[in-house]
Amino acid sequence: MQQNLQTLYKRALDARSPWLKRWDDARRYAMPTADDDVATLFDSTAMDAADNLAASIYTLLTPPESRWLQLVGESELSQDADYATSVLRAHLNDSNFYTTIHQCYLDLVVMGTACLFMAESPIGASSAFTFTAIPISDIAVLPNAVFHTTSMPARDIMERYPTWTPPSNLQDTIKRDPETPLKLVQSLVGTDFTAWLDVGGDIENNIVSTGTFETNPYIIFRWSLSSGELYGRGPVLRALPDIKTANKVVELTLKNATIAVSGIWLADDDGVINLQNINLTPGSIIPKAVGSSGLTPLTTGSNFDVSQLVLKDLRERIRHTLLADRLGLLSEKEMTATEIVARNRDMMRILGATYGRLLHEFIRPLCDRGLQILSRRGLIIPIELNSDAELKYIAPIAQLTTTDSVLNGGIL
Repeated sequence: MQQNLQTLYKRALDARSPWLKRWDDARRYAMPTADDDVATLFDSTAMDAADNLAASIYTLLTPPESRWLQLVGESELSQDADYATSVLRAHLNDSNFYTTIHQCYLDLVVMGTACLFMAESPIGASSAFTFTAIPISDIAVLPNAVFHTTSMPARDIMERYPTWTPPSNLQDTIKRDPETPLKLVQSLVGTDFTAWLDVGGDIENNIVSTGTFETNPYIIFRWSLSSGELYGRGPVLRALPDIKTANKVVELTLKNATIAVSGIWLADDDGVINLQNINLTPGSIIPKAVGSSGLTPLTTGSNFDVSQLVLKDLRERIRHTLLADRLGLLSEKEMTATEIVARNRDMMRILGATYGRLLHEFIRPLCDRGLQILSRRGLIIPIELNSDAELKYIAPIAQLTTTDSVLNGGIL
C-alpha cells in the first residue's frame, strides 16, 4: 500500500510540475505577495480586474446577506429538508466561510483552480465547520487522489506526533535546530487518509497518521478545464501574454519619460567642464569655456505616442478577458425589461459553463460535507442529496435564467 502511495505521489508531483511556472507568473502579475519584486511591476490593470471579478463571483454565487441554496425533499421529508437547510446555513454563517471563500475566488480567477479545506470544528465551537483556503501550489491531484504538502518546524512535528522517530541522518540536525522545517504530506486516496513526513526513505517509516473520511474535506474547483488536464485555466492565465506585454509597455514608457524630462547630453571633454559637478535642474547655471559648445542635447526617439495606442488596446483586452467590462453589478441608468433580458442572457452565456462546473465541483461537495458533519453530530437527520432531497440553488446567478424566462413569457 505504501509503495503504491509513493508511486501515486510522484505521479501527482510530475503532473503538477508544468503548472508551477504558470501559476507563479499569474500570481506575480495579478496577486503579488510580499516576496515579489514589486519594483518590476508597472501596470495594475490585471490586479484591479482580478479583484473586481472575484468580488463579482462572491456576490453572484455565495452572497452572505441572502439565502443561496435550499434543500427540497419529498412531501414526507419537506420539513426535515427545510430544517437541514436552516441549520446548514446557520453553521456556515457562524464559521469563517465567507471570509475564506473570497480567497478561493481570487485563486480561481488568477490560477484557474482553487482548494477549500472543510474541517470539522471541535465540540463546543460556535460552528461545526472550519474552513481554510489552501494555495493550489501546495496541492497535487490525480483522479480520486489529493496530496497536500506543507512545512512545519521540527519542534511542532515532535509535539504533534510524539510516536514518530526521526531518521538517523536528521536526529542531530533537529537537536541542533528544533526549528528546522520538515515537509508534511497529507494524502487522501479515495476515502483513505495518510499523513507522512517527506524526509527521505520509505513512506512506511515516516507515517504519522492514518484514518478515513466519509466525505472529501478537500473541495477543489476549477474555472474551466481542457480535455486530459487536471488543473483549471482561469481568466488571468488566458490574459497572461497581454498582461506581461502591458507591463513591459508601461515600463518602457516610463523609461522614455525619464529620458524626455532629463535628456541625454553631449559635452566636449576639454578639461574645463567637470562632468561630475553638472546638475541638470531648473534654474541651474553651467559654466562653459569661451568658444566651446558646452552641453548639447542628444536627439533621441522620444516620440513614443504609439505606445499609448498599444497600451489602450492591451488594457481593454485584459479587462475584457477578466470580464471587467461585462460584469458591472450596477448600471448607470435605469434599464428597461428588454435591456435586463439582454444583460442577463449575456452574463449567462459568459458564465454558464463556469457556473455549471462550480455547482458540480464546489456547491454540491460543500453541501454533502456539511450535511454529513451535521448528521453525525446529531443536529439533523441523515440526508443524502438526490435520494432524500434535491439541492436547489437560488443564488443571484441562478436567478438570471429565471428572470430571463419570466420576461420572455410576457409576465412583466
